[in-house]
Amino acid sequence: MRSLSTIISKTSTTAMTGVLLAMATCVAAQAADTVRVRGTVESLDGTTLSVKTREGANAKIMLKDGWQVSSVAKASVDDIKPGDYVGIASLPTASGGDGALEVLIFPAAMKGTGEGSYAWDLKPNSTMTNATVADAVKSVDGRTLTVAYKGKEKKISIPDGTPIVTFAPATASDIKAGATVFVPSEKATDGSMSSGRVVVGTNGVVPPM
Repeated sequence: MRSLSTIISKTSTTAMTGVLLAMATCVAAQAADTVRVRGTVESLDGTTLSVKTREGANAKIMLKDGWQVSSVAKASVDDIKPGDYVGIASLPTASGGDGALEVLIFPAAMKGTGEGSYAWDLKPNSTMTNATVADAVKSVDGRTLTVAYKGKEKKISIPDGTPIVTFAPATASDIKAGATVFVPSEKATDGSMSSGRVVVGTNGVVPPM
């Protein structure tokens, strides 16, 4: 498996700019009119993206002028070091604390993006925490991270098998029928949706957020 530094070093400056913009949109604190569409592509017709959502509905999203696309690349828990900036979706555990549903590792240039801990809609009662790793402790079934944000700390366990990713380049040609996508969108009062960002699964790695 390629290291994170290898993934980033093979990314052009222009492509990485698009990746970072997509990352900022995906993990920034939610706005009242934000709808996060998760599902599989049915078609991309010009700038109209049709998605079969994970809930089974059909969603049509108008892509804005200059829209950006990125993908995700597989990473490892061993890539997470103190000082790294991460976005972690988690749920409360029966034993107390939070357990990760997925982990996104930011590149250093995006440190501080959407910092905080707030409600997320990956699963009911889930939370998204964007924070700096203060400590990482190995355990028999994964790791426990202590993350710091806005003067607060939170412990989140990372069980073995938790999806861990970083962002990577993609092109519009990757948005094809059957591809898994995550599309942070804006919903207008008339119910129509638009977006400037699409995160698409490639090379067998799907957006876990």
